[in-house]
Amino acid sequence: MGTTTVLKARPARPPSAPEPSVPRQTGRVPTGPGRRRRRAGMLMVAPALLHASLWIGLPVVVSVGLAFTKYDVLTAPEFVGLANFRDMLDDAVFRKSIVNTLLYTFFTVPFGMALGLLVALALHTGLKARGIFRTAVFLPQVTATVAIALVWLWIYNPSNGLLNTLLSFLGIEGPAWLSSTTWALPSVILVGIWQGIGMKMLIYLAALQSLPKELYEAASVDGASRVRQFFSITLPLLKPATFFVLITSMISAFQSFDQIYILTDGGPANSTTMMTYEIYKSAFREFRVGYASAQSLVLFVLLMGFTLVNKRIMGGSRGHN
Repeated sequence: MGTTTVLKARPARPPSAPEPSVPRQTGRVPTGPGRRRRRAGMLMVAPALLHASLWIGLPVVVSVGLAFTKYDVLTAPEFVGLANFRDMLDDAVFRKSIVNTLLYTFFTVPFGMALGLLVALALHTGLKARGIFRTAVFLPQVTATVAIALVWLWIYNPSNGLLNTLLSFLGIEGPAWLSSTTWALPSVILVGIWQGIGMKMLIYLAALQSLPKELYEAASVDGASRVRQFFSITLPLLKPATFFVLITSMISAFQSFDQIYILTDGGPANSTTMMTYEIYKSAFREFRVGYASAQSLVLFVLLMGFTLVNKRIMGGSRGHN
């Protein structure tokens, strides 16, 4: 009897499901809800962009153009090339203002940052009524500089001022603080340090409150002291805040004007004149608007240079925080 081989038909494979198509990146403007959100965002930032363009961008462009002209407001600008910058090299008073500005910045910024950090550390603890102390420290920052300068005028008064009165109890005869070429600039620097502590304290305090507590708990378990925790944990983690405080403090120091105008008027013998004060004098007292624009451009270049240097020094470590 022969053997019959039965061949079973294999089930047909189902057709492979088509792979889902991935939309190609075409760079087109999103449609639907995404487009509406994009449009809403542009509408919300439009007023700020318009304000910045009209009152910041346009004046900067005009100032750069006027820096190469001779312009006294009454007559049309006359192009003079680099003459204004050559005049600055021969201007002993403006050179003095650059030196004073650098000295003012050199002392107010690091000392103010150190004091602001110390105050922030003190107010970050469980101190009773710390809200009152925080408000008291920050109050000079939101007080009009003119009012603060008037108070310090009384403090520095050589006849019946508070500072010389306190010194007299110690048998010390205080000098005429704001009328002395020796003491005028240190007196102004002291006012700048005192007034700027509040903002630095606030920024550092916000940064301290965001630091992870787990690192301090682990360090305590390992036996690290408070001092070691400060230098090994707190300071490295505060580098972004320190960089921000440093840049904003330098910009504020370079732009100091109000306290100089009220306290000393740039004197005595130009010992407290600053770059901003010389720009003001050139533009609004001598009506040398072109020369004042050139001075402003030099101030801008100095600020930009210091900012880039500080970013190069501190920027490399910010990504680790």
